[in-house]
Amino acid sequence: MKRLLLFACFVAVITGCNSDGGQLIGVQDRPAFFQDTPYGMVYLPPGSYMMGPDDADVTWGYSTKQRTVSVPAMYMDDSEISNNEYRQFVNWVRDSLLHLLLADLEPDQVITQDQNGNDLDVPVINWNTRIRIESADQQDAVASLFLPAAERFYRKPEIDTRKLNFLYYTINLRLAAEKSNRFLPDYETQKEHGENKKYPNGNGSYTVTDNTYNGTNDTYSTRVRTKEDRSIFVDKHIINIFPDTLAWVHDFTYSFNEPMTNMYFWHPAYDNYPVVGISWKQASAFCVWRTQLMNNYLNHIGETSVNDFRLPTESEWEWAARGGLAESQYPWGGPYIRNSRGCFLGNFKPMRGSYMDDGGFETVGVYSYNPNDFGLYCMAGNVAEWTSNAYDEDAYDFEHDLSPDYEYNAADNEPEILKRKVIRGGSWKDVAYYLNNSSRSYEYQDTAKCYIGFRCVETYLGRAQGDNLDNVSSAHD
Repeated sequence: MKRLLLFACFVAVITGCNSDGGQLIGVQDRPAFFQDTPYGMVYLPPGSYMMGPDDADVTWGYSTKQRTVSVPAMYMDDSEISNNEYRQFVNWVRDSLLHLLLADLEPDQVITQDQNGNDLDVPVINWNTRIRIESADQQDAVASLFLPAAERFYRKPEIDTRKLNFLYYTINLRLAAEKSNRFLPDYETQKEHGENKKYPNGNGSYTVTDNTYNGTNDTYSTRVRTKEDRSIFVDKHIINIFPDTLAWVHDFTYSFNEPMTNMYFWHPAYDNYPVVGISWKQASAFCVWRTQLMNNYLNHIGETSVNDFRLPTESEWEWAARGGLAESQYPWGGPYIRNSRGCFLGNFKPMRGSYMDDGGFETVGVYSYNPNDFGLYCMAGNVAEWTSNAYDEDAYDFEHDLSPDYEYNAADNEPEILKRKVIRGGSWKDVAYYLNNSSRSYEYQDTAKCYIGFRCVETYLGRAQGDNLDNVSSAHD
């Protein structure tokens, strides 16, 4: 009787704590979320547009076709990533490696607050003081980061850029989404049903027989997996993140580009110029680091993490370049590369190669020229830009029309043709054709050029407060 009474009291308490009245109202203690516009980014509304050529295919490449596609809302950097912004990434990797090797630093050797007196999530090295190293083991470990001429006491030393390796992990969602990977019944269940049998190998791996006839003989295909947990979908990346400053000389062999090689990335005069000499892999690593930087800060202040920063897809990039204008040939709209006063509207190779006619000898500042209707600068010219997509001449034929996205991340030992990534926008060394919104070209994912940069996007996570359907636009309007 006492147990029954206690149970009745427990039920009454639980029932009294719930205010749902027996109705389906969802979980009520969920945190509120509002996605702020990231610094240096602009909001791009979702929309549909005619993706593809607006002018003659002068290269006869047959790599583009006109088709209507739809893309989601997003935030995009209003300019290409600059040298100074990328240097923040380089310095973070440098400091994190030194922190890892030294473990403990003296109070005067670290900076724990910013200029406004706010605590930093991760203290940074104070390079204005000598970095004191106590033990011989620490001395050897830290010395390995710097050039051979470095002494035991370091004061603004020259770090060996070959050692600036950024380690990060990604989840291969496409591999995990394959039907053969989404559900693997346990061994006994498979044994009972006689389907897709799993045979343990005794070393943590197992062999799965896939009962799919291969069409050539009476055998079944066999695949081997190394682990039984989800770690097989986690990819490990170690990327050297320092720009290829020698790209200026490499790309233009018989041209005097030594000043750009010696000064372009580190000299303050070029802080607001677009970073170049960045491979597709390095640009992707930057996006991962930028995501970690933002999410660590939000977690520090108790807010919900936002979506990942990433490279734009090819369709997102073209939607952004068009600025919401239907079938516009260039980001500024219209079919002309000069304004009414005869001034060029972008930084490229005009006429017969008079590089200075447009106001820029090589690259120019990231906020040069006028932005398009979305508020984006230099979507045509200055530097070409990496996208997330693999390059295939026939991609438009098999991509979905809902946010098209064709990805293939080739391994180092795969053929070069599989390592091609789409670049868009044209650069300071390209003719006007490559400035077209629809023009597409490619470069290899593990190469860096002095005329290719990038910008990031962040997916918009839904309708925020004050949103309405008026924000949805279409390039057909």
